[in-house]
Amino acid sequence: MLIHVISKGENLWLLSNMYGVTVQQIAAANALPDPSKVTIGQALVIPAPPRYTVRPGDTLWQIAQRFGTTVQALIQANPGVNPNQLYPGLVLNLPQKPKPLIEVNAFTTEFNPAGAAEVRDIGGHLTYLAPFGYKIKADGSLEPPNDVPLIQAAQSTRTVPMMAVTNFTATEPGSNSAHIILSSPEISNKALDNIVETMKSKGYRGLNVDFENILPADRELYSDFIRKTAARMHAENFFASSSLAPKTSATQTGVLYEAHDYPVHGALLDFVVLMTYEWGYRFGPPQAISPINEIKAVLDYAVTDIPRNKIMMGFELYARDWVLPHVKGQEAETFSPQAAVLRAVQYGAEIHYDPKAQSPYYRYTDAHGRLHEVWFEDARSAQAKFDLAKQYNLRGISYWVLGYPFPQNWLLLADNFRVKKLM
Repeated sequence: MLIHVISKGENLWLLSNMYGVTVQQIAAANALPDPSKVTIGQALVIPAPPRYTVRPGDTLWQIAQRFGTTVQALIQANPGVNPNQLYPGLVLNLPQKPKPLIEVNAFTTEFNPAGAAEVRDIGGHLTYLAPFGYKIKADGSLEPPNDVPLIQAAQSTRTVPMMAVTNFTATEPGSNSAHIILSSPEISNKALDNIVETMKSKGYRGLNVDFENILPADRELYSDFIRKTAARMHAENFFASSSLAPKTSATQTGVLYEAHDYPVHGALLDFVVLMTYEWGYRFGPPQAISPINEIKAVLDYAVTDIPRNKIMMGFELYARDWVLPHVKGQEAETFSPQAAVLRAVQYGAEIHYDPKAQSPYYRYTDAHGRLHEVWFEDARSAQAKFDLAKQYNLRGISYWVLGYPFPQNWLLLADNFRVKKLM
């Protein structure tokens, strides 16, 4: 896959001629409902053909630049071709990039037929699927979601179902319930008994613990619970993981961070998910949701306390639209990256790209005269995150959350990596 950013005056017909692929192929790769409608700054993935037919005026350097490779790689892929004697009609092999093997997880909250259909559709790109989630109540019992269709969909694509348990809900931060569970051996043991029973009856192969908003005073209690959970899971031949707040130091303060002890989780668990998203919070001011500079700061600290082969980097699959001027506490609209692009096209908004955050954004004025600012993910920002996972030699990537279409992501994921399957 190649990435092309639309400039003024460009259209899919011009790109078709430039890259030697059809308009229909470009439209399909980017799920464009109307191939005639694009906007300046829009990033498109181009399904590069494995071969290229030389055109009048082409040089090997120009071809290498066009397809994101080098002259030397082109020469190696085409033995017997004189690089100084190109002629129109000559067919060149395009070099293939080596792909590292990684693990990929995706959380989903879509407990409906559409959610199961999406898992069947993209499950080939996943190692794990984590339906989110089971709420552990203060007495150690579980509030189960209707996860059977999702588990069946995962298994049909050789994707490992991973049970996710948590202490919070959309309306309850969970600090008090976490304290009750963590401070009582009887309740925490009961919770683990219920978890194991559920995993065995439903076909889960492993566990993800996502306890958030834990009181700082309960830090050691949470670490003890992780120790007990890891030991229990391994004794039952299950794997164990956790989701961790995106810390940049061991001494970072705040209720989201203090109880998450990176060294403990890294030593005891099979892997961890770093929740490297939500800087662009839905109730906060407009900004990139997953800025690459902030993710790098988290990774720089994480790799000092957690083995790289145990780290799954978080990747958000959604966009946000804020009304300007932002009023504190006013909620932004959360929707899909695909819908964000279509909205930019609808309003004729030029898409910009923040080089520091490596995230796209744009502004538009709605029918009521209100100014909006939208931050989202596109092919460029996705590629930047994939490059980061390679740079840090991580175990893999964990998506939050399915239910928001982003077709470019899955094409680029497959173009960058081989996804490990454990079933």
